[in-house]
Amino acid sequence: MSSEVLFTLLIVAVALERVAELVVSRRNAAWSLRRGGVETGQRHYVVMVVLHTALLAGALLEVWLRRPAFVPALGWAMMFAVVTSQALRWWCIRTLGPRWNTRVIVVPGLPLVSGGPYRWMAHPNYVAVVVEGFTLPLVHNAWITALVFTILNAALLTVRIRVEDAALRTSLPAATVGSNP
Repeated sequence: MSSEVLFTLLIVAVALERVAELVVSRRNAAWSLRRGGVETGQRHYVVMVVLHTALLAGALLEVWLRRPAFVPALGWAMMFAVVTSQALRWWCIRTLGPRWNTRVIVVPGLPLVSGGPYRWMAHPNYVAVVVEGFTLPLVHNAWITALVFTILNAALLTVRIRVEDAALRTSLPAATVGSNP
């Protein structure tokens, strides 16, 4: 089996994982909305969906059209980083439980989650996104996709994190405002 076919199977596996995430996200979003959750940032959400879909499509297109060589040392190191980023993402999902979703929906009055990876950083899921977005295309040396996604994702995350932080600040109990997550 060619390296391009194997890479295609990897991208399909990641796409299926994204579908699983969306199923969890929709269930959790409904949970939050039933509890009075407030959604913000709807305008950038569509951009996020398009960008993340373009990551998968772009990586495939680049590999099949440009035909870069599979470089084992790079490919396997990047594959390790992809798997590690997936593990971090699902640790975040598990830690946040029903509060995790792909949108910015905050239930007023709930304290910040401070366990799991949130013990060490405010946005560990975005660390997973950044690492995966850069390393997934590089599994098969699709550096153009890795570079373009990383630049566009940096701009998107600048907006996303500001929206999310503002939403969290406005909905926290008074005793937790100003404390570290």
